[in-house]
Amino acid sequence: MKTKLAIFEGKQIRRHWDEKKELWYFSVVDIIAALTNSSNPQVYWRVLKKRLIDEGSGETVTKCNGLKMLAADGKMRLTDVADTETVFRIIQSIPSPNAEPFKLWLARVGYERVEETEDPERAINRAMQTYLKKGYSREWINQRLKSIEIRKGLTDEWEKRGAKEGLEFAILTDDITFAWAGLTTKRYKRHKGLKMQNLRDNMTNLELVLNMLAEVSTTEISQKEEPDTFEKNRNVARRGGGVARVARRRIETETGKKVISRSNYLLQDSRKLKK
Repeated sequence: MKTKLAIFEGKQIRRHWDEKKELWYFSVVDIIAALTNSSNPQVYWRVLKKRLIDEGSGETVTKCNGLKMLAADGKMRLTDVADTETVFRIIQSIPSPNAEPFKLWLARVGYERVEETEDPERAINRAMQTYLKKGYSREWINQRLKSIEIRKGLTDEWEKRGAKEGLEFAILTDDITFAWAGLTTKRYKRHKGLKMQNLRDNMTNLELVLNMLAEVSTTEISQKEEPDTFEKNRNVARRGGGVARVARRRIETETGKKVISRSNYLLQDSRKLKK
């Protein structure tokens, strides 16, 4: 568990990174102090918790777990923490002008998701604009959008074969990734120094192409063999990843360089610009 401080308008917000769950947990009282300027955020949080329970939102409260964090007096003291999703729910319940920007943003995001459901092309256009703002090239973006299409085809195939979204999808993805890259998804992210960031968004062009090859190969094999159990799906996933592993090893032999890189795409691109 790693501890860091986040800064919000000059206010320090304690946070912890959970390596196992790959989630940030934030101190609830610190967030309340930053948004409300309350002289006693602990009391404010106790009152807010009661109101949430009375309103039927007790689930939000139960998701706030106690965790020892460094207090102002230099001692480790137990305090309520929440992940990002739960923090957003708490912010929505805080009647403070400082919280309004967050509420407006959440409302906008919700509206955009409704729009995207009615017209999926809007989601593609928004993704394009987001990647452009982050500094990705149009060539990389087009490739990344193609990888999203391939991934969607694969998950649709898994659903058809009885695999369940969530844990089973994650296991199958790990099988594919380990088969072609020699790393589980979590270890691959750690290799690149990532936490919550999307792994594919931080792949080099070559890594992304090989990952696409692994996933589309898995889809093709699955469509041919029609696996009807989870273990059969795992076998297909490993074989699909194996197709990309053969390509990776051939590329490494021909170039004399490792394909799996510690760099992400933007870092690699910025180094080119400096030359």
